[in-house]
Amino acid sequence: MIGEAIHDDTLKALVSQHVIREVVVGRVAGDNGRWTLSVRLGGPTARLIPVRSRREPLRIWKSANAVVKYADALGLRGFVVEL
Repeated sequence: MIGEAIHDDTLKALVSQHVIREVVVGRVAGDNGRWTLSVRLGGPTARLIPVRSRREPLRIWKSANAVVKYADALGLRGFVVEL
């Protein structure tokens, strides 16, 4: 279960303010075909916060290419991929 997650509009604001420390793209557990995106806002010990959709507690993309397009549209300059 996802406790805290971040909405698209909030993420866009944080990107524009340059407060995101790290971005991690990872596979959905048990499903190698779907991907998630999470951000770290604080220091190195701060936890990752996943991006959520308006209806679901976790936003899921069907391909890594789709996540790249989303990140590029937000203005993110890079991310780490965890396989």
